[in-house]
Amino acid sequence: MAKAYWIARVTVTDPEAYTGYQDLAPAAFRKYGAVFLARGGHTHSVEGPEWERHVVIEFADMATARACYDSPEYRTARAARAGACHAEIFLTEGL
Repeated sequence: MAKAYWIARVTVTDPEAYTGYQDLAPAAFRKYGAVFLARGGHTHSVEGPEWERHVVIEFADMATARACYDSPEYRTARAARAGACHAEIFLTEGL
């Protein structure tokens, strides 16, 4: 079974409000065995719009990645970041 990845592009617009997400999201990631491969750090966009941070998270498979995203824990975290950032999140299967 192929691993799966969350690929997220995020620009925080309200750092204070965003801390609510940062406090809540780790519970979902721990529950579903997420492994962070990239989170923040130096980024250089060569095509497309600039984003403040890029995140790559590895999961055992697509079902687990989707279950994490749809989990009550992550829904609560997403609600906490509403209005505090612009984000795009993609779930993709690995090779």
